[in-house]
Amino acid sequence: MKLTITFWKKAMRISLLFILLSCCLTYTGWTGPQPEVHRQTLQVPTEIQGYPCDKGYAWFFADGRLNRCMITREIPFGEVRIPAGSYIGLRPDGTPEIVQMSHNAPILNMTCMGGSLLGPGEGAMVAFYPNGKLKQCYLAGDQAVQGVPCMSGGFFADGRGGGAMFYENGKLQSCKLTKDFGTWRKSDRFHQAP
Repeated sequence: MKLTITFWKKAMRISLLFILLSCCLTYTGWTGPQPEVHRQTLQVPTEIQGYPCDKGYAWFFADGRLNRCMITREIPFGEVRIPAGSYIGLRPDGTPEIVQMSHNAPILNMTCMGGSLLGPGEGAMVAFYPNGKLKQCYLAGDQAVQGVPCMSGGFFADGRGGGAMFYENGKLQSCKLTKDFGTWRKSDRFHQAP
């Protein structure tokens, strides 16, 4: 009995380590070293590069350009609108990279996950291509995305953490299925060509 419990504890630790590593690799996208950033405390809400950053922490690249901050009002970000209280993340060239939304919100005819028990800065991410087109969304509940029955996103829902992935042309690339669809079976990771 004790041997079985020890085995399961080790298995859970390895699984947790794998999940954390997957999160880090997914976020960095295997792009190699990340640019140097530094944190500053904004004493009052401040407009930076056209973004309404809230007071508190904001991060900047070494050249002084904005990397990320929490926004004070709803704004357009890439091809979508994001709610107030969300964290935005920019690439060094100023193009949209990620958003951690303050709450679940509609994005392009679906509802993407936002918020978390630890706040928006610790929640699911919505990712963008450099041109502002949607790249990835963790779905808030099972939804039909472009006619495909996709499963709610995140590690505790679709089990992989991939959510709904999109090509740069806007077409759904992949998601985990909530039911049989064409030749694909329920719980398969659906993939389609651009």
